[in-house]
Amino acid sequence: MTPEPSDDLIEALTFDLQGETFALEAGLVREVLDMLPETDVPGAPPFVGAVINFRGRVIPLVDLRLAFDMTAGTPTIDSRIVVIEYDLDGEPTLIGLRADKVHEVTSITRDTTEQAPRVGLRWRPDFIRLLARRNGDLIVIPDLGQIFAARGRSTTTVTPINALQS
Repeated sequence: MTPEPSDDLIEALTFDLQGETFALEAGLVREVLDMLPETDVPGAPPFVGAVINFRGRVIPLVDLRLAFDMTAGTPTIDSRIVVIEYDLDGEPTLIGLRADKVHEVTSITRDTTEQAPRVGLRWRPDFIRLLARRNGDLIVIPDLGQIFAARGRSTTTVTPINALQS
């Protein structure tokens, strides 16, 4: 059983996507892998256009760069796949996430975090759960639930929840 995180502390795995630092709660991470052979899935949205074999199981491979309107890059020697277990529709699901480089597990304190501003970001604010500052750098903690709901569908037109509340 995973211990409950402190309300004041987030243990997070940091990684890069096109020079930007992102972080995922460490409790979601099952394993960090070197790049593996991918199998393209015909007709699947590019965001989740491939699958990999992870310990005998076929799991989707997600490219968060596409969710954040970055260009898909070719893997480098530093590229990794971060395998997470995420609850989708009430069922724990293994998902591979591409990362340009994986850094470390670190502690992010709540007093260094803030909500994403509604304007001024190049990314959809509903895709960002929190922003954190560490040593003058910005760390983006994505909202995987919003990203998977919006980008995991075969259609690319999704109305943000915030727009429905206006």
